[in-house]
Amino acid sequence: MNFELSEDQVAFSDMARAFAQNELEPHAAQWDAESFFPVDVIRKAGELGFCSLYAPESVGGLGLSRLDASIIFEQLSMGCTSTTAYLTIHNMVTWMLADFGTPEAVERWGEKLATGELLGSYCLTEPNSGSDAASLKTTAKRDGDDYLLNGSKMFISGAGSTDFLVVMARTGGEGPGGVSAFAVDAKASGISYGRKEDKMGWNSQPTRMITFEDVRVPANHLLGNEGDGFKIAMKGLDGGRINIATCSIGTAQQAINKAREYMLERKQFGKRLADFQALQFRLADMVTELVAARQLVRMAATKLDAGNPDATAYCAMAKRFATDVGFKVCDEALQLYGGNGYIKEYPMERYVRDTRVHRILEGTNEIMRLIISRRVLSDGASEL
Repeated sequence: MNFELSEDQVAFSDMARAFAQNELEPHAAQWDAESFFPVDVIRKAGELGFCSLYAPESVGGLGLSRLDASIIFEQLSMGCTSTTAYLTIHNMVTWMLADFGTPEAVERWGEKLATGELLGSYCLTEPNSGSDAASLKTTAKRDGDDYLLNGSKMFISGAGSTDFLVVMARTGGEGPGGVSAFAVDAKASGISYGRKEDKMGWNSQPTRMITFEDVRVPANHLLGNEGDGFKIAMKGLDGGRINIATCSIGTAQQAINKAREYMLERKQFGKRLADFQALQFRLADMVTELVAARQLVRMAATKLDAGNPDATAYCAMAKRFATDVGFKVCDEALQLYGGNGYIKEYPMERYVRDTRVHRILEGTNEIMRLIISRRVLSDGASEL
């Protein structure tokens, strides 16, 4: 096992760090305060390949591994958690189209998504099916050369401001086997968008409900075959869990960086905060737990890249552990700032708000525990 980054990984990391420092971090607080979706900056990210990190080169993607992508997303999230989180979703959508789309669908959207010229959203969650995704009610019924799409999706990142949707809909009976996936034009007739949700965090990306009323989707925009939708969604979520865990790690690392600077400068009772042993011990625990989380995430990414049969369980473990640790580290860093951590002049309160949702999305951390325990208790399970 070699825990050192390769020369290419270091180069990618440096490029992502420079982009985060120059294009994301200087504006993140304003984007948060104004709930502004920085489309132009996202397209700049696309020019560097950050909109299609693990999409294949055949559509203009970089064709990187999930480990490589995690290293890049970690650096980007140090600049703006919310915007990077949207980039991870766009990457997942682009990969789904490239891997499962028909030649017609890939030709229409593939390269434009890969470059960031077009932006995408992922539509799985519904008002009455959150964690229980296999019970979704949105339907897609065959009508000649089209499918008619009806239903609604909620908590959709980028909705109303994106151009392309991957939509999970029911084409068959109950349960996961009846779910299919579709590539959908976000501006198609019959699609309407709800109000922009007023959220605790993730304010640099809009979140809306989407309603589909007799939306015509060409049959050749089906992803995979009928009934493959749930499997495609779960494959996407394995990578999505690594991505969102990575966003927690990057944000927590930046929180530690800022807290370290503050402790070296701030004085109380005639001493720097850095000279108080209790605070030194707290910082030591924060760093230790963050390093452990980072290594688990990178291990899970490696398992996913290798097609390991336990990859799903490792992705669940990484997501559960890293998002809990990331939020805890950000909260502890805020505490080190005292009252200053609670005001918006400093970034700590934003780090806390933005990382809180990571414990919910891409499968709640309670669902992650179910996935892990079921694998451990399954017949013939090997040691993880």
